[in-house]
Amino acid sequence: MLVSVLASGSEGNSTLIQTKNKKMLIDIGMNYKYITSKLAELDITPSQIDYIFITHTHADHTGAMKVFFKNNKPLVFLDEKMMKELEFLNDYPNLIFDKGPINFDTFSVEIFKTSHDAPGSRGYIFKEDGKSAVYVTDTGYINHKLFNQLTNHSIYIFESNHDVEMLMHGRYPAWLKARVRSDEGHLSNQQSAFYLSKFIGPDTKEVVLAHISKENNDPELALTTLKSSLKENGVEFDNIVVAKQKERVDCIEV
Repeated sequence: MLVSVLASGSEGNSTLIQTKNKKMLIDIGMNYKYITSKLAELDITPSQIDYIFITHTHADHTGAMKVFFKNNKPLVFLDEKMMKELEFLNDYPNLIFDKGPINFDTFSVEIFKTSHDAPGSRGYIFKEDGKSAVYVTDTGYINHKLFNQLTNHSIYIFESNHDVEMLMHGRYPAWLKARVRSDEGHLSNQQSAFYLSKFIGPDTKEVVLAHISKENNDPELALTTLKSSLKENGVEFDNIVVAKQKERVDCIEV
């Protein structure tokens, strides 16, 4: 399995997953030109994308959909509740409303609920040949009932959206600060570090910190917060990268 984050941040998000026989995107934010250019760096064309998995309906995760689907017809996996905000998909022929797990030819996908202010918000776990990739962004917290399911995977693409101090002393209006910090908002560096300290296991090969706020965070601060938390909890792990808004993360093989 190969994983490459094409874009991550408030302007747009998209991640490529390649299994033995299929190519798929988790979300399709940014714009069609950007997605096409980043896929081209990997010698992939949009027409080669077999599946698209949507985490939620916000524009930074769905912004390229209209143009992408005019030119290509991949199977799209999403929650039926999302259709209320994605009405342009009503006539799209290749929609799959599935709550998982979904078994494909060589791999499977587990779906779990996230807590965000968007209908049907969810995350994904991709599994193939004993390897696994977890995708968690845009959630205010992670339910303890999911801990066992989310523990000891090969790779984590995991939200570390904001630093609380930077957010509270920043330029956002009070209502937006409250939204970001709420149970239906985004994970802070501290929350992300807490969860990853629980989830990282002996089979974990790499962590990608994702959805870093340009306004209320700093990549080095997110990284330092996680490393400090891991050290405090006796977790020896340092294979961590920080995803950027307009720079593709090199392919990670798991």
